[in-house]
Formats: sequence, C-alpha cells, structure tokens
Amino acid sequence: MKPEVVEGDLLDQDVDVIVNAWNRNIIPWWLLLPQGVSGAIKRRGGIGPFVELSRHGPIPLGGAVSTGPGRLPYKAIVHVAGIDMLWMASRRSIRDSVVNAMRLVDEAGYSSVAFPIIGAGSGSYDTNKALSVMEEALDGIATNARVVIVRYGK
Repeated sequence: MKPEVVEGDLLDQDVDVIVNAWNRNIIPWWLLLPQGVSGAIKRRGGIGPFVELSRHGPIPLGGAVSTGPGRLPYKAIVHVAGIDMLWMASRRSIRDSVVNAMRLVDEAGYSSVAFPIIGAGSGSYDTNKALSVMEEALDGIATNARVVIVRYGK
C-alpha cells in the first residue's frame, strides 16, 4: 500500500487513529519528560493514554499497544516501541513498529491512521531514511485503511 506523506502536525490529522512513537515502556511514563509526539499528546490529550499504557508493561522492541485517546478526537492511539533502551531506533525497530501498528489498525477495523516518522525524533535515525523504511514496510501490507505519514512541520 502506498501511504500519503504530508507535512504538518500529527495531532491535526483527520483520521481514526494516530500512532505515538514511544519506547519499550519499561521506565514509568511519569519519570519521563515526554517530548515530540508524546509530549503533544500529554499536553492536548491528557495523561489518560499514558496511565492506560503503563498497565501493559514492557513492550517488545517494534511492538505496538493500543489505548484510548484521552481528550483527543481519535478512536485510539497506537503506541509503538520504536526506540531501544539507549533511545536509538534501527531499521528493524522502525519496520516492526509499522507492521505491528498496522496489524492493530486492521484488527480493530479502523479506516484511517496517521503515523509520525518513527525513529526520527528521539531515536536519532535520519528522517529521510526512516521515511523510506516506513514506506517499504507499508508496501508489503494489504490494508483497506488510509495511511498518512506526517512529516512534522509548523
């Protein structure tokens, strides 16, 4: 499937579900100062999704967990473990995050999803390379959902 790539703010997308590029969920969320997408979700959507996420325990690298959206206007938030314990993303962690997020989207029957560029923020992965890995992963997925990848821009 070919995603739509747009520039903007992930939290302003007209979709059913957004993806939060998270970590392995081993360090309690309240000890972290969420940045990027996570920080925006906390500021605009509240802490509810993170409290719910904490109940899931550790997430395998590249894994995905779905939570409620808090105060955001979405049906859910899919949190992916795109970075390892050293805050680094890899080709594999990005690819697996996309595949596992899409599995949850398809299982729940959501019609649309918006991704940030996984690994390009806190994960220190080159933005263009991360986007390429995501597009390659999506190319091998059969889905009816509309997929948007949001390149952050004001």
